Amino acid sequence: MTEGVDFREDNIEDIRERNIQQEIFISSPLDLKMIRALKKTTPARIAVGRSGPRYKTSTLLRFRADHAAARDSVISKTDQRVIEGMNLFSVKTLCRDKEEYLTRPDLGRKFSEETISLIKERCIYQPDVQIVVGDGLSSKSIEANARDVLLSLTAGLKLYEISVGTPFFIKYARVAAMDYISEALQAKVTCILIGERPGLATAQSMSAYLAYEAKVGMVENRRTVVSNIHQDGTPPVEAGAYLVSIIQQMLFQQASGLELQL
Repeated sequence: MTEGVDFREDNIEDIRERNIQQEIFISSPLDLKMIRALKKTTPARIAVGRSGPRYKTSTLLRFRADHAAARDSVISKTDQRVIEGMNLFSVKTLCRDKEEYLTRPDLGRKFSEETISLIKERCIYQPDVQIVVGDGLSSKSIEANARDVLLSLTAGLKLYEISVGTPFFIKYARVAAMDYISEALQAKVTCILIGERPGLATAQSMSAYLAYEAKVGMVENRRTVVSNIHQDGTPPVEAGAYLVSIIQQMLFQQASGLELQL
């Protein structure tokens, strides 16, 4: 060990914990007030400064750290304890593993006959709303947001006496997996909470896709989506309440997507 330097892991700063939206990296800005105002409007990497023609070391390291977090979120699996904590049982699409999931989107939309039979056996038939949670492209987003959205959403629907089906978890899920579930359970509205493709601003963004009487092969414009559900976007609890209001309108208008008037 180098004399006087402690390399223990607990002494290493996690640079991703720093809020770069509140920090100014330009050494001598001409208009500091304007830069601060601009940075409040966006999580984009503006006012990062330079060292000669190159980015500063701190900027480059943060970029690499955020990129690594995004890759981890795509590759890693959703923590089983999180799934069990939401009292969800699990099923899987036709994808055998994560690699096949990433290269064969078509298989991430379909289920085996055995899986469909299991879903029919364990779930309430013909509910007003069927909710499912899918890992999608960000397991971290599910771990960070799904529980609070699910609690807020189901509580709100029950308050308005809208029947809720048996929620469950889908491993290796694509959005259109909801269509097969809708047909199997004959749900009026199907809602899938799914992890979105991570970016460098956040690896924890989740979306909710909803459709009225979803069918296999239906056009994509029949889906309604609420995106950017995360702590720095639409907070999970608030998103759950908003989804309740959308579902009420879907049931009233018997429509979704472009046909739905919000």
